[in-house]
Amino acid sequence: MAIRNLHVRRLPVDEDAAGALIDSLASPHDELWPHDRWPAMRFDRPLGVGATGGHGPIRYQVVAYVPGRWIRFRFTAPRGFDGIHEFTVHRESDGTSLHHLLSMHARGPARITWPILWRPLHDAALEDSLDRAERNTTGTVRAPARWSWLVRLLVSVGSRRFRRVVHEPVQRVPRTR
Repeated sequence: MAIRNLHVRRLPVDEDAAGALIDSLASPHDELWPHDRWPAMRFDRPLGVGATGGHGPIRYQVVAYVPGRWIRFRFTAPRGFDGIHEFTVHRESDGTSLHHLLSMHARGPARITWPILWRPLHDAALEDSLDRAERNTTGTVRAPARWSWLVRLLVSVGSRRFRRVVHEPVQRVPRTR
C-alpha cells in the first residue's frame, strides 16, 4: 500500500529561522520535535548523514541532510515501513513554509497497523511539531492542533504500557533446584 502524508505550516519568518528548527532536531535545545508530549527524538551521534535513532518504536537513519534546509530519514522500524520521511524549508512570498513528508509503502502487518494505529499518532505528533515550530518562531500558535479521541486513547494505552515496562521494578524470583 503506497502512502504519501504531507503536513505544512506557513511561518512568517525567513528561511534561516525555519531552517534552524530542523538543525536543532534531537539536540538538547530541540525547537521542532514535541518531546514534551511524545517520545524524544534521539540519535547515536550528532545530526548528520549516517546517524541512526528515532523516537519511541519508530526507528530511522539520516540519509540526506542539507543544514538549514532539508533532512531525510529512511525507516528501519517498525516492520513493514518501507520508505522515508523528511522535513524541508520552502520560501513563500510572505515568509517560509515548513513541510514534513512521509512517503512509504506499507508492507505486511503495517498495511493494517498504519491506518489504525500509526497514522493517527503520526498526524498528531506532526501537528504538535508544527505547533512547536510556530510557537518558537512567532511566540504563539494561531490555531493549536487538537488530539482526536482515538489519539487520546492510543496515547493513554501506550503511556500505561510504557510506564509498566520501563518504570516498574523487575521482581526476581529465586531459582529452586
